[in-house]
Amino acid sequence: MPSGRYALHDPHDHTLLAEEHFQCAPGPSGWRYVSRLTTPEGEQRGSVDLALDGLGRPIRLELRAAGWQVRGAALDGVTWVRTDPAGADAAEGNVRAHAFTGGSPAFLVATARLLRLTPSAAATRVRLVALTEPVLAPRTVDQSWALLKSEAHPTDSGPLVVEEYEVTALDTGERYSVHLAGDVVLAAPGVELEDLESPPSAFP
Repeated sequence: MPSGRYALHDPHDHTLLAEEHFQCAPGPSGWRYVSRLTTPEGEQRGSVDLALDGLGRPIRLELRAAGWQVRGAALDGVTWVRTDPAGADAAEGNVRAHAFTGGSPAFLVATARLLRLTPSAAATRVRLVALTEPVLAPRTVDQSWALLKSEAHPTDSGPLVVEEYEVTALDTGERYSVHLAGDVVLAAPGVELEDLESPPSAFP
């Protein structure tokens, strides 16, 4: 069960926004990721609880940030309920999309798991519902994912397979690279792996 810490930066000016302390593990029915976020000063900022089924679909998502909360799952596309900090209003939403995305590195692993690309395959288009801090407002985004290469690197505990993806935001044309090793993000815009206490898990 990998556990560790990501540093989350503003991808433009590299300001440290938060640290995300995480644990994740594959199971008999899919994959689960849980984390808590703290500010650079060490104060609680939010949390992530994401569970995928064996096909990579989100069967349960719970996000918390600045008092806001979103609970969602794959149902007729993706469906969610967003609750305000006072708990007075709960707004439900539904979009014909494949999955969720957001600021947590968990969503990069989840999207890669959902698409299951091969290096020889053409880029694949995916529609996601983005939930971004601080208020977790939902926004539908379209991306293109391509697996550029998959390389095995020798380590003391055996080969470590690192995958490099090219992700394109279809509304702006912005392109960026995401490097994954199993269920851990090694590098991505605004994401830096600061600490890893055990090796990544390999998906079956």
